Amino acid sequence: MVPMSSNATAAGLCNFVDVSPSPFHVCRTVSVQLEEVGFVRVEETEGWPTEPGKYYLIRGGSLVAWSTHADGPFRIVGGHTDSPNLRVKQNPDLESAGWQMVGLEPYGGAWLNSWLDRDLGISGRLSVRDGSSLREVLVKVDEPILRVPQLAIHLSEDRKGVTLDPQRHVNAIWGVGNSPRSFVDYVAALEGVEPTDVLGWELMTHDLAPSAIVGVGSELVSAPRLDNQGTCYAGTQALIAAVAAPTDVTPVLALFDHEEVGSMSDRGAFSDLLNTVLERIVLGRGGGREEFLRTMAGSICASGDMAHATHPNYPDRHEPAHRIGLGGGPVLKVNQNLRYATDSAGAGAFALACDQAGVPLQRYVHRADLPCGSTIGPITASRTGLSTVDVGAAQLAMHSSRELMGASDITAYADALAAFLAPAA
Repeated sequence: MVPMSSNATAAGLCNFVDVSPSPFHVCRTVSVQLEEVGFVRVEETEGWPTEPGKYYLIRGGSLVAWSTHADGPFRIVGGHTDSPNLRVKQNPDLESAGWQMVGLEPYGGAWLNSWLDRDLGISGRLSVRDGSSLREVLVKVDEPILRVPQLAIHLSEDRKGVTLDPQRHVNAIWGVGNSPRSFVDYVAALEGVEPTDVLGWELMTHDLAPSAIVGVGSELVSAPRLDNQGTCYAGTQALIAAVAAPTDVTPVLALFDHEEVGSMSDRGAFSDLLNTVLERIVLGRGGGREEFLRTMAGSICASGDMAHATHPNYPDRHEPAHRIGLGGGPVLKVNQNLRYATDSAGAGAFALACDQAGVPLQRYVHRADLPCGSTIGPITASRTGLSTVDVGAAQLAMHSSRELMGASDITAYADALAAFLAPAA
């Protein structure tokens, strides 16, 4: 048997991350890659395709893609498009001590100190008046217009650091003067939009330092947003590989927004998005409700999110019997209190996929005396009834503005996901 393989590379991941500073850009980047291999966009408000083919849809910052060349059970790779960062407030224009400021607030579990003293750009989307209707404008400003300055060490009480207040200490400087200028008007002008036509916005900051392959042997990837664009990229490459070698299952890629803040939105994992798409796939191929329920009962989802590598400076913060290394292959994540959804059946399915892809498998367990983070896995399992397994790729510095992973791990991760989406007979 020839191992399933994808075309994922560390360089490809770096490019993916650099052109995708927001969830909306992730969806656009994925859609471009899918369309290059024949996927066609569908709209939820229109009739569903009934002919076998490769399709995708976008709802805000979420994307679902699938192939209907087979009518078997679903094999789903899930992930999320959002990452912790600093986002622009609705009334952002501030002035303090002669500085022009932009009001920011943390999104998700951002590691705030990592955002200090970095050149920051802006990305997201505007909702713009277009006659009597609205249109969406994607924003990507890759210019160093914002900076959140650190307090000088001489002004710290003990010269050991400061405690950051998310209300007071993460606002950004973007100029000098006592009369605040309009930040939203500035962004609108850059996008060629009349400021008075901007009726809503979702704007966020991103670190402008480009992703890089680093280390003495080019063994590492240093990049922002690896959590969870590592999965978005690997999952996309896995789906492309899976549809090129179709089996009797229906492969699906589901990338959700808002995981970092609980998934409770119209397009988060707690929404109806995945259930709706899966049911319409079955209905589109002529099945009914009974066939949909039978199909779901035989389907399985791999919830993909990044995993904690064992930190060399803090090895005591990790479960000693479950060391996770960079370059050691994909990670199977298990938590007895169901912060991860993995059970023995799901673990077996992913372990088999790794075996078929010819890649090693690592098994992660969180320290029992530390609170464990979670993923879309438990949410997906409870909302859909799908058997779900939590997996990922190892990294350091999770939720920092800049993260680190193994260069070879992205290929192994994508290959394992491809084998999961297209299991060998």
